[in-house]
Amino acid sequence: MSLSIVKSVLSGGVIEIAPRGEIDVDTAYEVREAIAEVLTKGRPARIELNMRLVTFIDSVGISAMVAGFQTAEVSGVKLVVTEPSRFVHRQLWVTGLLGLFGAPEPYLAGTATPEVLPGA
Repeated sequence: MSLSIVKSVLSGGVIEIAPRGEIDVDTAYEVREAIAEVLTKGRPARIELNMRLVTFIDSVGISAMVAGFQTAEVSGVKLVVTEPSRFVHRQLWVTGLLGLFGAPEPYLAGTATPEVLPGA
């Protein structure tokens, strides 16, 4: 499977980088490059790496995330992971890196509690 990356500007000067697919030995450089590109264009308030649509990540992919974190930190920008898929969350937890990226809760599709209306 390939990897695609979408970058968006959120409110408050936050840049979101949202990879989709597998981050592995063949695609990890794309994550590093996306972070580096954001940093060369300016200094955002924060970079959010939205990992909701990442289906697989290996050690090379995690290494790319750490390298991106370090590059952002040197630039004075906080990089956090948001909405990690269950697989990504597990890999970050097992490697002891979950806290480095802001200790995000895993993204659980379809788990929103339905609103109960009074009298229903």
